[in-house]
Amino acid sequence: MKKEIEKFALQNAIKFKGKANPGAIIGQLFQIDPNLKEKAKELSKDISEIVKEVNKLSLEEQTARLQKIAPELLEKKEKKKRELPELEHVKGTVITRIPPEPSKYPHIGHALSFLINFMYTQKYKGKCVLRLDDTNPEKAKKEYYQAVYDGLLWLGIKVDKTIIASNEMDQFYHHAEKLIENEQAYVCFCDREKMSHYRTNSMICEHREQNARQTMEHWKELFTEKIKQGEAVLRLKADMDSLNAVMRDPVLFRISEHEHPMQGKKYRVWPMYDFETAIAEEFSGVTHILRSSEFGKMRVELQDYIKDLLGFKKQEVKQYGRFNVVGAVTKGREIRAMIEKGEVEGWDDPRLVTLMALKRRGIVPETMYDLVLEAGMSSNATNIDWSVIASINRKIIDPITKRYLFVENPKIIEVENSLKEIVIPLHPDNKELGSKKVETGEKFYVGDKIEPDKHYRFMHLFNFINKKYESTEYDPQLKAKIIHCVPAKNSVDVKVLMNDGTILEGKGEKSLNNLEEGEIVQFERRFFCRLDNKKEMLFVYAHD
Repeated sequence: MKKEIEKFALQNAIKFKGKANPGAIIGQLFQIDPNLKEKAKELSKDISEIVKEVNKLSLEEQTARLQKIAPELLEKKEKKKRELPELEHVKGTVITRIPPEPSKYPHIGHALSFLINFMYTQKYKGKCVLRLDDTNPEKAKKEYYQAVYDGLLWLGIKVDKTIIASNEMDQFYHHAEKLIENEQAYVCFCDREKMSHYRTNSMICEHREQNARQTMEHWKELFTEKIKQGEAVLRLKADMDSLNAVMRDPVLFRISEHEHPMQGKKYRVWPMYDFETAIAEEFSGVTHILRSSEFGKMRVELQDYIKDLLGFKKQEVKQYGRFNVVGAVTKGREIRAMIEKGEVEGWDDPRLVTLMALKRRGIVPETMYDLVLEAGMSSNATNIDWSVIASINRKIIDPITKRYLFVENPKIIEVENSLKEIVIPLHPDNKELGSKKVETGEKFYVGDKIEPDKHYRFMHLFNFINKKYESTEYDPQLKAKIIHCVPAKNSVDVKVLMNDGTILEGKGEKSLNNLEEGEIVQFERRFFCRLDNKKEMLFVYAHD
């Protein structure tokens, strides 16, 4: 570990004209391994001794030493840019689509799929179409449309065109009638159980023998009250002997009496997903379909069959494995049950991985882009541990996040000192973030037990023993234990909603009042969090 400390000390010294900062070095070590926080006391001692020796060297000597032990830290290498793999058969403009069903709040899996389609259009300078597949009236809800729009906005995805499938019903009906006229579809009056039994056993029902005129008459009847929901459907004449069960005369349209959030009661005959998407891919001009492999190859065969019957071009299809966050709940019905039971607050509860929850927790959109490149386009399912998300997010926000003092389970102590105020940088390395003035006084909130005849240092403030001031500058000879404090006259009550749903209470410095809701900060040497409610001074824990 001492070799690592020396490398970082030399690098920091060279960066700042020969003088290394112990605080920056311990921060680098924590960034590499957060578990080192448990050894902060021992590390501080080693860092102080090594920094003292490094600072005795001239800038030239420091450079020569670093060149010898870690030359890679001197080289300003350009990192190899990670990219998505090349697409096959690219001719002309690449057009991808983002096709969510507005039936739930989008989660991290949706975000990664959205971004794959968007990032490929950026890669090829193409176009991206948003298509809301809302042809299932039972599932679509207005709030989910808005959740999709909000999610795309947060991710920074700008689409070139937006299509709402339920606005295109005339197109779906038109192409259904083409199939009917060519005797490639028929109206089936079998009940669900009978139809399922026939399809399972590759048996043809009697309705398949309808001619085009008969089918068209029955089709028109579907739009009237003469036929009720569940009494008849439009089916495709496909291959009842196919090994792919999806191809055994699948349902293309069905009746639904549910009120639609966008269309109300305007329509009662609705296309099934495979028919709807096969038609929509054509009129939206999509060239490449990029989707999760959970969709399955069986349905690709069905959609391609429909496209062939209607004379449509087929798109290049690239499937990737499903994205799973280990231990996370993503199924809408399960989350609804958790909300109803009071196990989580709502769809933005930080224990969830919905986009609302990630934003509330302080995960930045850039993390999602990096995660796409990290996970890649593997055909196998990708299990993502939360620590990976936290690590990427930490790397992005650490250089630009302001630091503040925070003490949990605070106890007040008095320490005699002559300081009235002190100026502290808001970041150990990023000077552009500025500084803050902290009024001290003689009363302080601390979380540590203060023992007699032992040296302590209030982080950023001063050294003391037996509750009496010793000195301001950091002095390694004192071997003082560095502890957190919040000056009592400069404090506010703070609450932090943790990742297990508990509330952590403590005292924070008064300058937290200068933050805006939504700002991400670091409570020094503790964790990153986001200001959720300024009035209540409620933060949401992000990660260490």
